[in-house]
Amino acid sequence: MSAQLDIPIDRSSPVPLYHQVVQGIEQAINDGSLPAGTRLENEIELAQRLNLSRPTMRKAMDELVRSGLLVRKRGVGTQVVSSQVRRHLELSSLNDDLMRAGKKPSTTLLSFSHEEPDEQVKEQLQLPAGVKVYHFTRLRSAGGKPLALMENWVRDDAVELSEASLSTHGLYDLLRGAGINFRLAQQRIGAANASTEQAKALGMEPHAALVTMQRTAVDDTGRNVETGSHVYRADSYSFEMTLVHR
Repeated sequence: MSAQLDIPIDRSSPVPLYHQVVQGIEQAINDGSLPAGTRLENEIELAQRLNLSRPTMRKAMDELVRSGLLVRKRGVGTQVVSSQVRRHLELSSLNDDLMRAGKKPSTTLLSFSHEEPDEQVKEQLQLPAGVKVYHFTRLRSAGGKPLALMENWVRDDAVELSEASLSTHGLYDLLRGAGINFRLAQQRIGAANASTEQAKALGMEPHAALVTMQRTAVDDTGRNVETGSHVYRADSYSFEMTLVHR
């Protein structure tokens, strides 16, 4: 049984017709009206019902497939893959964002050590002599689906961490619980292709697209408290930002 979409089309709007279709389907996926696995009616039927041309409908579907929200399967048709976790560019943790989005986050701790930092980490955190770091890698999932691999280094003079605490709590929850108040972060977002190891952990094909993020967070005393290098499944995760004209 195919889902029948009710997408309002405003022909007087300056928004292109194909993009109105894209927005309508994105909204239905994000609000749960079209859950993962839902099969859509075919493009010809949908175009006829919305009184749109087939090229317009094809362009909309192609964009949604490229963005990772839909997938075409031979003998099955077009299906919803998943709704993306959309993260606003603000100083929050992935665990916080998943909770706000109504997802069920879970964490698998892949590695943990308390060690002397190498020169790069020492420079990023501006560590004084004698301060060590907690170095750990976690797999974060949402609703049972792998979403992100997160590698972090946290200075040990700011908080005490353990394998048990990191397996059951978000990192920023633990840091805030230790009395750390964050002020700002330096963050760089990019893209990469998944390595064999990353693809295996995230349940992806090797060389599939990843969103990357490097961040160093600063507390209200001016200390660089933690730095991290994270990768996210590009078919399930995106950043949102508001641009201001100056």
